[in-house]
Amino acid sequence: MTTARHLPQVLRRSVRGVLAGLLTAVFLAPFYLMLRNALMDTQGLTSPDWTWWPSTMHWENFTSLFSDPSVHMGQALGNSLLIAAITAPVSTLLASAAGYALARIPVPGRGVLLALVVATLMIPGSVTFVPTFVVVGSMGGVNTLWGIIAPGLFNPFAVLLFRNFYLQFPSEIEEAGRLDGLGWLGLYRRIALPSSGAMLASLGALAFIDSWNAFLWPLVIGQDPSAWTAQIALSTFLTSQTINLPGLFAGAVVTIAPLVAMFLVAQRYIVEGIATSGLKG
Repeated sequence: MTTARHLPQVLRRSVRGVLAGLLTAVFLAPFYLMLRNALMDTQGLTSPDWTWWPSTMHWENFTSLFSDPSVHMGQALGNSLLIAAITAPVSTLLASAAGYALARIPVPGRGVLLALVVATLMIPGSVTFVPTFVVVGSMGGVNTLWGIIAPGLFNPFAVLLFRNFYLQFPSEIEEAGRLDGLGWLGLYRRIALPSSGAMLASLGALAFIDSWNAFLWPLVIGQDPSAWTAQIALSTFLTSQTINLPGLFAGAVVTIAPLVAMFLVAQRYIVEGIATSGLKG
């Protein structure tokens, strides 16, 4: 009887284990294909015969990736890293401050400001693309890194998330700070901001990933190779004139590595910050 009673539980665990293994294989398949293709030559990639792994691994695809004078991959990776390293913390802090102001500071017209923030989420990016380019271009932002960075510093979606977080924040803690003579800025800097670490980490990680993967705006603003990002450099391997598949896949492996590292480090904070809003009971 005991064995029969535990059989369904063992069966459920087995089914869950099989499903987890299948889902893991599905999600890891693109990474396997990228690495496999990055270590092959053009003949192997275009061959109709499928091979699970190259018989001869062409590690020179990675070395030639950085030695090609027409790609500037090393500089492009540095530009992407600098842009993401600035955009992620600055945009997150700005969104945090704006969210706190909308949630806590009782100023006239606060509802109108919140409505405007929500309205910006309803406007397609294609509508604001040309006006943004005109403004940034008139300020001399073409072919500059700050021209790529500036429009990405303002994230209305993150503002709404921080506002909802601070609305749930216990007001009793802030009242204790008021008794110590803290104003709105002091309450935010000493109490609210340190207590929103999970939200800051999760939204900062998402902002880093979004900035790293940006393509269209850096393509339009960074017209000179000195302002290329990693995504723009990757696009040069596949044009109407030239096709360099091994270089393209090698560049994809190198480009995706920082994102994988970022996700492995910040996955716990992403889940905690988004699913639980950073609050622990």
